[in-house]
Amino acid sequence: MRSDKIKKGIERAPHRSLLYALGLDDNDIDKPLIGIANSANDIIPGHKHLDRIKDAVEHGITAAGGTALTFGTIGVCDGIAMGHSGMHYSLASREIIADSVEAVVNGHQLDGLVLIPNCDKIVPGMMMAAARLDIPAIVISGGPMEAGSHCGNAIDLHNVFEAVGSVTSGKMEEEELDQIARSACPGVGSCAGMFTANSMNSLAEVLGLALPGNGTIPAVKADRIRLAKAAGRAVMKLVEKDIRPSDILTEKSFENAITVDMSLGCSTNTALHLPAIAHEAGINLPLDKFNEISDQVPHICSLTPAGKNHMENLNSAGGIHAVINELVKGDLINLDTVTVTGQSLKENLKAINFVDHNIIRSLDNPYHDRGGLAILKGNLAPEGSVVKRAAVADNMMSHRGPARIYNSEEESIAAINNREINPGDVVVIKNEGPKGGPGMREMLSPTSALAGMGLDDSVALITDGRFSGATRGAAIGHVSPEAAAGGPIAALEEGDIIHIDMDKFILEVELSEEELAARMDKVEPFVPDISGYLKRYAKLVGSASKGAVLD
Repeated sequence: MRSDKIKKGIERAPHRSLLYALGLDDNDIDKPLIGIANSANDIIPGHKHLDRIKDAVEHGITAAGGTALTFGTIGVCDGIAMGHSGMHYSLASREIIADSVEAVVNGHQLDGLVLIPNCDKIVPGMMMAAARLDIPAIVISGGPMEAGSHCGNAIDLHNVFEAVGSVTSGKMEEEELDQIARSACPGVGSCAGMFTANSMNSLAEVLGLALPGNGTIPAVKADRIRLAKAAGRAVMKLVEKDIRPSDILTEKSFENAITVDMSLGCSTNTALHLPAIAHEAGINLPLDKFNEISDQVPHICSLTPAGKNHMENLNSAGGIHAVINELVKGDLINLDTVTVTGQSLKENLKAINFVDHNIIRSLDNPYHDRGGLAILKGNLAPEGSVVKRAAVADNMMSHRGPARIYNSEEESIAAINNREINPGDVVVIKNEGPKGGPGMREMLSPTSALAGMGLDDSVALITDGRFSGATRGAAIGHVSPEAAAGGPIAALEEGDIIHIDMDKFILEVELSEEELAARMDKVEPFVPDISGYLKRYAKLVGSASKGAVLD
């Protein structure tokens, strides 16, 4: 066993002494030592209950003949961090999470690993750690929140953000906003729509790092506890058979993940996190792969914010593996990939015997003929940009309008709230990229304000920052290179005509090469006023087009 390095032989007597201090006996020490990376905390609603998941995992490990050893990781709630300086730390926390898991696991030479994340950056951070460590590992999330209810309609967090815009524009009274805020998030779990957390927890299933049900079983259901016990038992089989992330995370499994991503219309943040996980696995996953697959895969499941259904509805409809089963009918999935069940994806699908086609449409009756995400390129985004095409109004798939230039999220929100944005405008937010932000702040506040004012079907927004998975409308993020790295977005001026064509994957400014080059020569470098961890992060972080990983 790997852990023999800390427990076998005369020279390891001091190490055993410390293990005895934990209350372990010789029987416990002789078993495989399985780390449980638990991101439970009292700040994030999606993580409040994770100690219950941890307890169930421990039961599964113990029952299968292992010794469970739990340690903690950090987490930032994107919803609470949204719209202020706290959001600088969200994406940056992904690297801390991956590094901290690596440090604990390698520092103690653990034999296997169970990862318990639930929300936004914690999920990809832990999967990055699994790929980097390459010891037997499994992901078991805390599960999605159930939807709230207001006036007989199912609602979630994105409805609260949009209601703020409705109040600002005079379309809603503050009393109703208060009612919505009290009802939208009824309990624990990751926010109820196909936002970033649920996107990544669902794609963990597709990649093969999590058991079927990981992405969709609601946090409050007993099935979630049973799944956690099963994950504890499964990691012991992985240790026994020496099945590692390098066996699971292959080019084919990443292609499967992008395929399901397109069919679900997942968060634009998947275009950051999947390449980052692939990077840790030693696999190159270029952004062009997303468009290549998008052209082949229809959008067959529309969840909020693009549609009206929530994760609980997808779970009742058969879950992520039911979606995969539909895609198999079009020969769109690689079936021979290895998974944490110890079986291939093809073998896992034999257990799927139900699908609700009211929620998961068939391939011949999709919501859209092409996938939910699109990568746009052009003279404004030479390395690419990302839009959640499934959540864009049909009339905004192609748009041409004047740029309204803002140098921060705060500037743009002030302009929107002051009613300075007109139908047809293209709101441009610079200096919010990985280096310039730093940390690519999610901008649900400006997009929600536009939606709440009824402008989401007439105004586009582009930025070198990023958007929440709860964003809808023509919101184009991850413009690369970013302004702080000398990208063309830094040279845009008020009134420049921006051309967007999502079907042709185009994002460009209508300037000649000579004019754009002349402007770029005059652009002064942008250096954010930061200190501490963010200063180190900004110095090391790479382009969003490659996952914003640290160089």
